[in-house]
Amino acid sequence: MTTPTAVKDTGKPARPATDPAGPTGRLATWVAQTTLADVPASVRDRARHLVLDGIACALVGAQLPVSRNGVEGVTALDSAGDAALVGWDGRATSATSAAMLNSSFIQAFELDDYHPLAPLHSNSLVLPAMLAAAPRLGRVSGERFLLGAILGYETGPRVGQALGGLDVLSRGWHSGVVFGPLAAAAAAGTLYGLDPAGFEDAFGMAATQSCGLMSAMYESMVKRMQHGFASRNGLTAAALAASGYVGIKRVFERPYGGWLAVFGEGHRTYSEDISKGLGTLWETERIAVKPYSAMGLLHAAIDAALELRPNVDVSQIQRIDIDMGEAAYAHGGWKAERPLQVIGAQMNVAYVVAVAILDGDVLVGQFSPDWINRDDVWALIDRTLTHHERAYDNLPIDERLTTRVRLTFNDGSTRAAEVVHPRGTGDRNLTNADIRDKYAKLTHRAISAERQAAIEKAVLGIDALDDIAQLAALLTPAVRSPLD
Repeated sequence: MTTPTAVKDTGKPARPATDPAGPTGRLATWVAQTTLADVPASVRDRARHLVLDGIACALVGAQLPVSRNGVEGVTALDSAGDAALVGWDGRATSATSAAMLNSSFIQAFELDDYHPLAPLHSNSLVLPAMLAAAPRLGRVSGERFLLGAILGYETGPRVGQALGGLDVLSRGWHSGVVFGPLAAAAAAGTLYGLDPAGFEDAFGMAATQSCGLMSAMYESMVKRMQHGFASRNGLTAAALAASGYVGIKRVFERPYGGWLAVFGEGHRTYSEDISKGLGTLWETERIAVKPYSAMGLLHAAIDAALELRPNVDVSQIQRIDIDMGEAAYAHGGWKAERPLQVIGAQMNVAYVVAVAILDGDVLVGQFSPDWINRDDVWALIDRTLTHHERAYDNLPIDERLTTRVRLTFNDGSTRAAEVVHPRGTGDRNLTNADIRDKYAKLTHRAISAERQAAIEKAVLGIDALDDIAQLAALLTPAVRSPLD
């Protein structure tokens, strides 16, 4: 395996990890010492396909109106730099701002991955941080880039589950932005070649930059950007650690001011989950790839609606009841009101169930302004009631996305469907072939067929790339918006 050029030796003494037996030290040591050869072939292959999915989302999102606003705003403030933006044909900014903006493209249309137990969007954290870091490190091989992605995929969900996973979302935090700087630091730190003490410092500096309010989901554009804040922060943490800057030691376990203590807010935390199963249980394989353009916790409701849809006369639906667990209800069970923005529609269970019943799909087309304002959609939304089903909160952790949709008709009859594992999760995860199909379907309007094929070949053969710049060069030319 080729190792990229790392930060020059400054002559400083090596920094020992303060407690290699603690959760911070164990994670830092494992991330620093893991090689691509240690990763099972099936996990490596899944990771390649996850990277392909993240790139597809970036290509689709780069020229959406919200992304154009973001680019104009950020580059007006930070126009100096040579870090390229995906799909912007030479537009550049600083490395940190590029990480933030490229992340926002991946998040731009709610099509990107999520983790069902510790909600975060891994690709929007790890890929932008690494793409920004790589040009500053000399030649970074495709093997090294793939390893960085895997270590980011492994770190984010582990620290998220340690903090309580879905519970963090229920308390109003944008969970992925709280967990996310750690994932980005692991990925970028791999390119920097950090040792265990360096990773401990990077995690300490990433953790102190955790942030994110979930009230961003209603109408603001900033929901699209918040994982970008986390990607930027993790990149900054890794770069600082590589320079010898000392971060917070034992950041996860400290009782006063530690990450788990502060963000746990008096709730139970699970520090053992940070290192449990390292090297044997691969979170990379549990990352869910979305089949729908909506918040991941709503996918069970969409599946249930699609199950009920055949042979339903929409005009005869008197009422729709949706039963959800706490996290999904708090995040998506709120009452929708007109006018509803795209971001709100993608976060609202009544809306996505309505369009699933009417249209049989929940993808880009279902979130155009004209569709969001259709009277037949709102007729169903106005007949919808959402409920917090507390029994779902006591289910095993991997069943807490369970959702039930019940249709009551004008004649008093009812039909119901309950989904425990939504499509895209667990044993219903999209296959690698499904991901390739999604990539083709999403990007066919954004880029040419020739470029489409070249990107897919480069990503799925990423191990053979001498320099990740070969892939980056395929990503930066201009793309078309799917809404144009």
